[in-house]
Amino acid sequence: MAQSLEALARRTASMQGIRSIVHTMKTLSVINSAPYEHAARAIEAYQDTVRMGLHAFLSQTGPIEPSASMPKTTVLIVFGSDHGLCGNYNETLASHVSQQRASAPDQARVLCVGAQMAAALQDRGLVPETTFFPPASVDGIGRLANLLSRHLDDMQGDDATGDMAVSLAYFRRDGDKGQRPEMMALLPLDHDLVRGLQVKPWESRSLPSFTMSSHALFKALIRGHLFASLFRAAAEALVTENSARLALMSQAEQSVDDRLEALTSETRSVRQSEITTELLDVIIGFEALKKTKNTTAK
Repeated sequence: MAQSLEALARRTASMQGIRSIVHTMKTLSVINSAPYEHAARAIEAYQDTVRMGLHAFLSQTGPIEPSASMPKTTVLIVFGSDHGLCGNYNETLASHVSQQRASAPDQARVLCVGAQMAAALQDRGLVPETTFFPPASVDGIGRLANLLSRHLDDMQGDDATGDMAVSLAYFRRDGDKGQRPEMMALLPLDHDLVRGLQVKPWESRSLPSFTMSSHALFKALIRGHLFASLFRAAAEALVTENSARLALMSQAEQSVDDRLEALTSETRSVRQSEITTELLDVIIGFEALKKTKNTTAK
């Protein structure tokens, strides 16, 4: 059944309002991604500095033998989103985490960033022990990383052995493919990384030296590595969240444009039909009047 011009005009105005909102969200996603990308690149330089410090430390103290015992406590930190309009972002990451943890021999203590991610994890049988609010700005990334670091220190202090394994789960960029879920072992330090730093020669003629105790220095370097990794994971999560929102808003914008084009075409068709009907009414009336005049003249 054909719609009236008034109904089509109302629907067109409504779709134009929706398109304006979608376009605004698309623009905000582009604007918000830039500072988070800068933060992610900046923390890479800090990570390189921390690794250089580990290299200098190992060049003076000799090799570190990895612990033969398994960590008593396993902690998993999952970075999600609470801002919405980014599709199944949380559900996809929660599903990936659930699949990866299905074959794990131990039960992890889960820390979660984002209430929506906490709900997605609970739906898959992973109940977060603590849920943190995601950062709302670049400044919030550092505060979140510090908060997580202190919470891990408290958990390690509560553990009698002090031995802890920490893993991170988040979305990271994947070149032309967009993004992919990532699970990264953070602590203990990766054996390949430590071995590579141990065998790598010190290139400078100036040998490094330090006055702190080796235990305190190594602990400080580990803390720096922990902070940088948490900061980068949070920044990557925010970048990929805005990328997912941008892709979704682009699809929505295209769908709205297609619907507007269909409404415009339908409006033109209805308007043309009404014009044709009015013209036919005028012609019929004219012919009827003409016939009446001819009959009267006779």
